[in-house]
Amino acid sequence: MTYRIKVCNGISEVGQGPWDACANPPSVPFDPFLSFAFLHALEESKSAVPATGWAPRHLLLEDESGCVKGVVPLYLKNHSQGEYVFDYSWADAFERAGGRYYPKLQCSIPFTPATGRRLLTSSHEYEEYLVSGIMQIAEKMEVSSVHVTFAEESQWDRMGDMGFLQRTDKQFHWHNHNYESFDDFLRDLSSKKRKNIKRERKNAVTNGIEIELLSGSDLKEEHWEAFFRFYRDTGSRKWGSPYLTRQFFSIIGETMPEHVLLIMCKRAGRYIAGAINFIGSECLYGRNWGCLEDHPFLHFEVCYYQAIEFAINHRLQRVEAGAQGPHKLARGYMPTHTYSAHWIVNASFREAVGSYLKQEKRYVQEEIDYINEHSPFRKTD
Repeated sequence: MTYRIKVCNGISEVGQGPWDACANPPSVPFDPFLSFAFLHALEESKSAVPATGWAPRHLLLEDESGCVKGVVPLYLKNHSQGEYVFDYSWADAFERAGGRYYPKLQCSIPFTPATGRRLLTSSHEYEEYLVSGIMQIAEKMEVSSVHVTFAEESQWDRMGDMGFLQRTDKQFHWHNHNYESFDDFLRDLSSKKRKNIKRERKNAVTNGIEIELLSGSDLKEEHWEAFFRFYRDTGSRKWGSPYLTRQFFSIIGETMPEHVLLIMCKRAGRYIAGAINFIGSECLYGRNWGCLEDHPFLHFEVCYYQAIEFAINHRLQRVEAGAQGPHKLARGYMPTHTYSAHWIVNASFREAVGSYLKQEKRYVQEEIDYINEHSPFRKTD
């Protein structure tokens, strides 16, 4: 059988049926970020487009009959923003040595630091073809490098076997040990941590704050309008300008509302804060938070404790609350490895980066081991 690789300058060129058949086949847990609806919303809303430095170059694997066997979310980038796996120092070093780091190819879900499959196919036999295709496209486009971020570990291993440099980091995830209730989860924590969480939850809503959980048909434009104000305020302080446009939220509210959980806070009749989450078949993914008023512990309540409660009530296996956040440890979120793979064309630079990554990997592992020793959970035999 002969296969061919195509490059699509937009996800619409692939189509929803072929994309979703590869991205979320019945054999794997549903991942909302890999869905056609989510990625199409990023492009349709002008959030991830050439003008913002995210030019879609999605890879498509077809057989002789034109049947799609695999796809890869791929972007041509002229900066390193919105990725959450930082390579700014690499770019600086390469350009100081006379190289040209940008453009580069980025295999990821834009603005979304959530682990998932990146070689999207219903059969593992096609993964090697997809990796080879990525390398061929990189050579043809004459880019400096390819970066596959927040990859699933098994696919990360496969890319390592095929010559990609391997990088590790950590996030803090909450894991559901078959809890029946939030109190059931609290009983697993040390006495001090348990008391602190109860105090934080109580104090978070003492100022007459009401919390609403909205999903599916409950999501209205008034909610998106309010939430975008929160998101824009936070984004302006963190990044200079928000990554996602106002239209993005309206689109996902129409095309994938059953996979969205919006947690909104209201005080004195108006919305003052909120957080957006996405619902997978096994995981609740916390994404963005924002507020117009500052209330003690409200961020912890909305982003962490409400997420845990939702996961318990809906029998989800874990909560991924995004990047950063050692403060999550005291709230039951434990360190978890994340994985990225990097193909660097220049041999000398590839060797230098590879040496750095070996040292970084040891540091990450030592840090995770240390954090685990200071777990908030009760010590048992």
